[in-house]
Amino acid sequence: MGLWLMMVNTVARTICARRLGKAGGALLLLVSLSFLVGCQGVSAAGSSNQQQSSTLSLISTSLSFGSVAAGSSKTLTATATNSGPASVTISSVSISSQDFSLTAPSLPATIAAGQSTTISIKFSPTAAGTFNGTLTVTSNASNGAVSLPLSGTGIAAAPGQLTLNPVSENFGSVADGATESQTVTLTNTGGSSLNISQASVSGTGFQLSGIATPLTLNASQSTTFTVAFAPLAAGNASGAVTIVSNASDPTLTLALSGAGVAPGALASNPASLGFGSVTVASSQSLSETITNTGGTSVTISQVGINGTGYSLSGISTPLTLAAGQSATFNVTFTPTSAGSASGTVTITSNASNPTLSIALSGTGILPGDLESSPASLSFGSITVGNNQSLSETVTNTGGTSVTISQVGVSGTGFSLSGITTPVALTAGQGTTFSVTFAPPSAGSASGTVTITSNAPNPTLTVPLSGTGVAATGQLTVTPTATLPLGSVVVGTSGTAGGTLTATGASVTVTDATTNNSVFSVSGLSLPVTIPTGQSASFTITFSPLTTGAASATLTFTSNAQPSTTTEALTGTGTPAPTHTVNLSWDASTSPDISGYNIYRAVYSGSACGSFSKINSVLNTSTLYSDSVVTDGTSYCYATTAVNSSNEESAYSNIVPNVQIPAP
Repeated sequence: MGLWLMMVNTVARTICARRLGKAGGALLLLVSLSFLVGCQGVSAAGSSNQQQSSTLSLISTSLSFGSVAAGSSKTLTATATNSGPASVTISSVSISSQDFSLTAPSLPATIAAGQSTTISIKFSPTAAGTFNGTLTVTSNASNGAVSLPLSGTGIAAAPGQLTLNPVSENFGSVADGATESQTVTLTNTGGSSLNISQASVSGTGFQLSGIATPLTLNASQSTTFTVAFAPLAAGNASGAVTIVSNASDPTLTLALSGAGVAPGALASNPASLGFGSVTVASSQSLSETITNTGGTSVTISQVGINGTGYSLSGISTPLTLAAGQSATFNVTFTPTSAGSASGTVTITSNASNPTLSIALSGTGILPGDLESSPASLSFGSITVGNNQSLSETVTNTGGTSVTISQVGVSGTGFSLSGITTPVALTAGQGTTFSVTFAPPSAGSASGTVTITSNAPNPTLTVPLSGTGVAATGQLTVTPTATLPLGSVVVGTSGTAGGTLTATGASVTVTDATTNNSVFSVSGLSLPVTIPTGQSASFTITFSPLTTGAASATLTFTSNAQPSTTTEALTGTGTPAPTHTVNLSWDASTSPDISGYNIYRAVYSGSACGSFSKINSVLNTSTLYSDSVVTDGTSYCYATTAVNSSNEESAYSNIVPNVQIPAP
């Protein structure tokens, strides 16, 4: 079945190849609805700038500062631009009125060709009225000095006015007997100076400092003072700072608030720690929580512990606890000998109870001991494929509890059941479990049951032994007679599956072969042992090289009786479909073209892969047929032109996603 790519004059696409001397032509590969539109050459004509004189100009025609309070100022800017090809240097800037002044730039100032600079002018009226002036900029520009009219109106200054920052002060919670201070800023936001005649504070526990009256504040001037709160008892408190002046608001008030709280205090929970009986050389940990039950923060500077076998963890000093906050740490008891032991955790802080003690108590006891019965397990002779179970008992012969954390078994064919860890055995208590021997092959076998615990003998072992006796097995194959592979296209492959089953005893398959190379077997990692009553799957692959019926015999070699198991294989090879991609393109318009190369890439996802040349000799026509394609694969195509000097152009337009049908 052929796939023909045709030219249809409905869509145009322009592709310009790089210039290659005499071979530099434009190519267009035409597939489906595309054809080449010729490319036009583009040339650039040179140009030159004629030297001109530089001129300086001011973008603004005038500056109006509007109304400005007497005693204050306002700044505006004007932009000076050099519109010529050479730099311009401003040597001086003059202003005809003393109420206007220059703040920037620093002179002399140079402006590069085509660049600008900013001129800043400040208007500072000393009284009410209208003020005018002229700004004159002198430079070496061709147009000499340039001028800018200035105007502004001075208005009477606003009367003095006081503001507070903050406008109120909340000290929050402060411990009784402690002091909390805050800074307050007082500012004259008016336009004239004012006199502060009095500053006072009211409210229990509130204090005022850092301000003395009488005090004069000029316009925009500020002063600071300090307000403190030192409560003498628990409870909420309120007060005020009152400022008296000749401002427009003669009486200014700062509201004050705060709360006196009880000082921090530490409490422990539990009040003491009792560890009870702990096995010598083992450890037990308990949690302890300390809480700040007061109303202010407490800083713990030290946490210490004493007493044989006691240690603590989980806390670092210094540690600060806010009101109501808690901290938890661990105390561990690791007795080194039998008998009672006591200790103390001591917490030192700046709380109202600076030393907090937590009593510790515990008793060290000797550990238990494990014994096994019987001391070993012998299973005798067991037929391969069968199994036998024996019981094993482990007893705590010591005086304290023992915890078995793990029970494991080693040795080929041995397994255990009937026990789940952890298992706790009190003094004199035992536990029983089963060990099973299921030999996978003939021969002697040995193993070990390993019991891990916290006893003084932390690892207890029970030796295991037994002998596997070989049994005769049979191997059957399914399908029992013939495995048909059906019809498969020549050059491709088809597969079918089968199953091997062992009965009577385990069977070890050592080889699998066919007497016809077009049939191959896979899916088995040989040698493979199939336990009795179980199966193993395999796959037969039929890869016909010619058309017509084919057959073979599949033979499995094993230790079963008989030693070979066979199955017939059949299949039919059918002809493979053929696909061809026909390409055409417009001839290059460049002279001396010797021919064309054709390039192909695999199309995957939404992109073309790496292109490779597919013509073995130079193609002299504008047609090409690609018959070496893979069914079910998509390709991209492009062409290049080659001239008589063997110079090659760039790719033509790329035709993507040319799909080859699947068989």
